[in-house]
Amino acid sequence: MLIYSLMGILIVLTIISVLVFAFTMTGKISIRNSQRRMQKQVEKSGQAVSSNLLSDISASEIAAISMALYLFSEDTHDQESNVITIKRIERRYSPWNSKIYGLTNLNR
Repeated sequence: MLIYSLMGILIVLTIISVLVFAFTMTGKISIRNSQRRMQKQVEKSGQAVSSNLLSDISASEIAAISMALYLFSEDTHDQESNVITIKRIERRYSPWNSKIYGLTNLNR
């Protein structure tokens, strides 16, 4: 039983490490491809290459974009009262849901 447990743990850890490696490599490949694509676009337009595009955006522009996204996301939700009401419904008696008819009396 101990051997099976150790094998199971080893298999799980191996799969997790393979997934971490795969996700890491996918991210690196994606970043490399986007940098190549950006480099090609910059070469076509004849502009100087900027190493970091976020440095070109000012803080006020970032704040304006953030506020626009916030207002857009708030517009999609309905205004709710956040009041929960629980109504107790009294059910009529029915022999179909009675437990005493479902039990067998084995003590005779």
